[in-house]
Amino acid sequence: MVKYPGGALLPTLQFDRGSRTPISAQLSSALRDMILSGKLQPGERLPSSRTLAKDHGVSRTTAISVYEQLAAEGLLRSSIGAGAYVTDTLRDGRPAAVPASPAGDEIRSPPRLAQLSADASEHYFPRLAHPENPRPFITGIPAFDEFPMALWASMVARYWRQPRNLLLGYPPAEGLMELRRAVAMHLRANRGITCEPEQVFIFNGAQDAFNRIGNTLLDPGDAVWIENPGAIGARNSLISSGARLVPLGIDEEGINVAEGLEVAPDFRLAFVTPAHQHPLGVTMSLQRRFELLRAAERAGAWIIEDDYVGEFHYAGHPPPTLKSVDTSGRVIYVGSFSKTLFAALRLGYVVAPPGLVDVFYRIAGATLQGSPASLQSVVASFIECGHFASHIRRMRRVYAERLEALLDGAARHMAGLLEVAPTETGFHTIGRLAEGLDEFAVARRAAERNVLVSPIGRFAITPVRQRGLVLGFSSAPPRMIAGAAQTLGAVLKDMRKAEGRSRIGA
Repeated sequence: MVKYPGGALLPTLQFDRGSRTPISAQLSSALRDMILSGKLQPGERLPSSRTLAKDHGVSRTTAISVYEQLAAEGLLRSSIGAGAYVTDTLRDGRPAAVPASPAGDEIRSPPRLAQLSADASEHYFPRLAHPENPRPFITGIPAFDEFPMALWASMVARYWRQPRNLLLGYPPAEGLMELRRAVAMHLRANRGITCEPEQVFIFNGAQDAFNRIGNTLLDPGDAVWIENPGAIGARNSLISSGARLVPLGIDEEGINVAEGLEVAPDFRLAFVTPAHQHPLGVTMSLQRRFELLRAAERAGAWIIEDDYVGEFHYAGHPPPTLKSVDTSGRVIYVGSFSKTLFAALRLGYVVAPPGLVDVFYRIAGATLQGSPASLQSVVASFIECGHFASHIRRMRRVYAERLEALLDGAARHMAGLLEVAPTETGFHTIGRLAEGLDEFAVARRAAERNVLVSPIGRFAITPVRQRGLVLGFSSAPPRMIAGAAQTLGAVLKDMRKAEGRSRIGA
């Protein structure tokens, strides 16, 4: 570092006057980096605040603020009339700098993780991307364009007009009682679940609930029955808990319980989506539900029921919940407002069986921070005032129209190439591809045309016999679905023609 009587020259001290970051903060950061990197040595004198201000075209007040900040951090020592010096403390050793490659890029070694996290991170499955603007055929996204924003905004405004002492404190870790009571009331009336408000626990979305359940009930290596193909987010949560996943096939009645008893009879937990199996759309039969409950009872295991879209049915009676026929108290029911209202809420809930209520209270009190009270209170009012039930009824009609648009578009543009299955529940259905069409190749080609479809194989842990595409219909209006169906049909026809030409060439 070049020196002169007024202290070290600081030619590399740079800042951006057009930045939103205050100049004082930029200068503090630059000087801090020079000190910690060794460019300024312990005991080295810095220019006076007057000189620093003059050399860099800033006010002396700014220069003084920079020195005071670094002195407060212990990096500088200064006294009136003596100037500012780099602290001698750094003579005993400063933090090591990150090594750089010949190109100047930092070379960082992989961080050391807890063994459980290190093991889990190698087995995570990539989750589906959710673009900012939903479009066909994305899965798992409700109709943002149909949400009653004006009503919601008025209820939020009403909440914030209450006295401050009711608004600004910490919410109960287990959730506001008004929302727990409203959820219990709704489940009794609409999902056939009899529970007390004290059994309902509020989480920051269903994914948060899966994480907490896994961390509470599983030891590393515990066997967990999981649907294959199945839900990716829940699968990753269970992997994080150290679970040994046992993938079980899906037939026309749901998860294959017999297969589970053969390969892992000592399972600790099972994860299922009985109302609308994700992604195949199968509704678990009553006989299979009883088989699963008996298996859990014999093994002393628990069952997570993810009722992610059970509210939305388009014909006949709604599919029943597994929880409603659970007489032995083995089912942990998980629901979410991300599908019934909107994803940004990040509100989910758990109905704990009686044997786990005290455990959940202890865990919540010790480790949970609670979801935002404002969101909980507004959702509770939304339910209690009848708006939630009205919204669900209206959205069933909306989604039924969008499903019809998908089925009509498939019949018009994809006949003989993609057989789209009707569904009575949920946000998506599946399409079975004609022989010779590869599901992953179709998804790639469709993405090039701005149509997003997911191969069934993407949801599988091990290879499955089902092949085809998962087609979401909830997020886009019928006209967009019709256009996307035409585009997807053109992609399939082009791929079929190319396949025919290659066969002739061969």
